[in-house]
Amino acid sequence: MPQTILLLVAVAAVVSMVVLIARFKVNPFIAIFGSSLALALVAGMPAADVVKSFEAGVGGALGHIAIIIALGTMLGKMLAESGGAEQIANTLIGLFGARNIHWAMMLIGFIVGLPVFFEVGFVLLIPIAFNVARQTGASLLIVGLPMVAGLSVVHGLIPPHPAALLAVQAYQADIGKTILYGVAIGLPVATLAGPLFAMFIAPRIVLPAENPIAATLVATQDPDRRLPGFGVTMLVVLLPVILMLAGSWADLIFAAKTPANIALRFLGNTDIALLCGAVASFILLGAMRGVSASAMLKFSNDCLAPTAAITLLVGAGGGFGRILIDSGVSKVIVDLAVSANVPLLLLAWLLAALMRIATGSATVAMTTAANIVAPIALKSPGTSVELLVIATGAGALILSHVNDGGFWLVKEYFNMTVPQTFRTWTIVETIISVAALILVLLASAVVG
Repeated sequence: MPQTILLLVAVAAVVSMVVLIARFKVNPFIAIFGSSLALALVAGMPAADVVKSFEAGVGGALGHIAIIIALGTMLGKMLAESGGAEQIANTLIGLFGARNIHWAMMLIGFIVGLPVFFEVGFVLLIPIAFNVARQTGASLLIVGLPMVAGLSVVHGLIPPHPAALLAVQAYQADIGKTILYGVAIGLPVATLAGPLFAMFIAPRIVLPAENPIAATLVATQDPDRRLPGFGVTMLVVLLPVILMLAGSWADLIFAAKTPANIALRFLGNTDIALLCGAVASFILLGAMRGVSASAMLKFSNDCLAPTAAITLLVGAGGGFGRILIDSGVSKVIVDLAVSANVPLLLLAWLLAALMRIATGSATVAMTTAANIVAPIALKSPGTSVELLVIATGAGALILSHVNDGGFWLVKEYFNMTVPQTFRTWTIVETIISVAALILVLLASAVVG
């Protein structure tokens, strides 16, 4: 099939998904599955391979996200039931004041997000966002959008995130400079996409009064109950973050392949770190405060039901992304971007942006773009490779939509409609992407 036709078929598939879900209220999983199958068959994939391809994509996505959502939600439930999330909310409100809480949420998202995947940071912090919104009476958008903006910026722009680290290695960039430039660019970008945009959009969107997931992660307030200490609560929240950060530094702390190095890498694995956090929450916020084992079992079982739909939709997005790769659409997008005669920084951003829109995965977009641009960059001196890493990450964040797991996480936890999610989360991601590109281009005029 000619490349132009294949590309048009892919665009039609994406548009059909959005229209079916947003306009005709078709179940999102059915819409994504159906559009994926139609795309694969029209693109000429053998019928026998179509379903296998979709299933492989679903499995690949769920292998990562299902465990994260399950363990993170259990930890969040213990934070809620113990009063830990309420304690953190009270402390943040006391430090920053209710009028400035959106700045606090951006900063905590930025800091917690440094060593962890977006999804991990999200499930760790969303109980705090729910509690802050309840205690201040603010819209969840005022509290939550700055938090997700902070998480997203560091996920895309700053090592030690795996995709950013791969780009650092591919471009042979200096990791110290990359982190420095990433923080310098990321903070103003997070400010624009988070607190400033939230103050603009929150009054224009009315969320439902009832939020089923918030109801499971915000315990009934009892003015007489004794809350856990702020220190022990933050230890539970940050334990997975600390373990993941230590795991990423294993080679700097211990010699490679030594037992201590292997142990640190094992504990720093995303799933193991979150398991440790969940177990710590059961012990420090549960058993040591007199909560019975049967009560903790009930908490952990009850909190999982509302997350089932989210998990399934994340898997569907992964299936669509796999169809794009196996049908050859991804290769067409790559060839189109590479053939464009544009500056290297813009090429990296453009290629990552196209892959992000097509596959829905920021990690896939960033790694694909870096692997393609790296050989060109190494033969084209004069462009800062550190800024090239950031430009690639910026492109990989643009225009999150229905094939992105993050889209469904934000939609379901915030209890928004699909159009509301486009008007909030999708715009947040696009602001981050475009603003970061602009700052990268300005910085390149200074540092070369």
